Amino acid sequence: MLHPMFIYSIKRRMFAGNGLFYPIVGFASCVAFIYMSFGNFRFDIFHEPKLGFVERNGTQFMVDGSPFYISGWNSYWLMDQAVDEYSRPRVRAMLRAGAKMGLTVCRTWAFNDGAYNALQISPGQFNEQVFKSLDHVIAEARQQGIRLLLSLVNNLQAYGGKTQYVKWAWEEGIGLSSSNDSFFFDPSIRRYFKNYVKTVLTRKNTITGIEYRDDPTIFAWELMNEPRCMSDASGDTLQDWIEEMSAFVKSIDKKHLLTVGLEGFYGPKNPKRLTVNPGDWAALLGSDYIRNSQISTIDFASVHIYPDHWFHDQELEYKLRYVAKWVLSHIEDGEKELKKPVTFTEFGLSNQNKDFQPSQRDMFYRTIFDIMYESARKGGAGAGSFVWQFLVGGMEEYNDEFGIVPWERSATYQLITGHSCRVAALQEGLIHRKGSLKELCFQRR
Repeated sequence: MLHPMFIYSIKRRMFAGNGLFYPIVGFASCVAFIYMSFGNFRFDIFHEPKLGFVERNGTQFMVDGSPFYISGWNSYWLMDQAVDEYSRPRVRAMLRAGAKMGLTVCRTWAFNDGAYNALQISPGQFNEQVFKSLDHVIAEARQQGIRLLLSLVNNLQAYGGKTQYVKWAWEEGIGLSSSNDSFFFDPSIRRYFKNYVKTVLTRKNTITGIEYRDDPTIFAWELMNEPRCMSDASGDTLQDWIEEMSAFVKSIDKKHLLTVGLEGFYGPKNPKRLTVNPGDWAALLGSDYIRNSQISTIDFASVHIYPDHWFHDQELEYKLRYVAKWVLSHIEDGEKELKKPVTFTEFGLSNQNKDFQPSQRDMFYRTIFDIMYESARKGGAGAGSFVWQFLVGGMEEYNDEFGIVPWERSATYQLITGHSCRVAALQEGLIHRKGSLKELCFQRR
């Protein structure tokens, strides 16, 4: 690759030479023109901000030897919006806004199986245009100084998910069962998923020229969004799947961290199922926060928080007390049982509640932010929080009962940026190294 700085250095040396400057420059320029016009090369003017890989040391994330605490958010729609030219600017707008708010990691989908704008059209068949859209998301995130938590498949039917994998196997006549849970135990479907994982992890970004597995812009991989295997409440089926798939990911990519994507429910053998779970039903979903997260190839734990879906008839005060208990319990487990970082990768408060007010959502956010900050301040296992979900204007069709455009409400915006700044202040030199944080946080003083 002939970089502009390389051409510049040649000119400087020739100018200091013996009068052959102009003929040689003419020849070099001709060679450069031929090289760029006809060679099978990429003329790279992509500016790459320096990033180190996020690593783990006990219960803490580390970057370049210093603790790294995440102030993050969810915008699952980035790849989908990057496909079409008319919607692509939303990707930059969201990532730039996240950086402006002092946020450091965005969680988003690295999958779309068999649906509209599918990345994976059928098993092992990929849409290159959509893959280039994911390339764009990663390159744009790097430019804005944002890292990405990339999820690899959905437990739910949105964007294909495990339902699509089972449908593919059934249609090809090789599926063992039409049950969605056969995703976890059918050998053919496991091969489908492994092929998908390998293709994504070894993808060479057409913009940056970096394979995904070598790109520190990616904070970590997530095996699955909210895995459940309700046909086996013992948890053995899902546990076996996590063990196999996490080992497979690590065999390909040893540089990135990996999490499961759990909701955080305690399994049937854990005594906390009775005291912390939101109900008896939560222990019967085939997942187990402790057991699933203890696997050696899983680097950190993930937890979700949706009190409105768990408690339909309770007042906000009750929900907030429960949320505090839920968060503290999982951080405690990270410190004493798992000895790994804990991230709360989704949390939201519904606007469909009776007498809902945006200020209630601020109280909900603040409850989580305050606990996370105190854990980080003490060097505990509370390592990151990700609001569900952020949008830019004009995206009503992507909204749900939890989504917000954060800058549309001043109090919410100030709450989020305030949390970003106080978390950043715990990280040695981060505010001074990251321009957007320096500008934001010094303005708040």
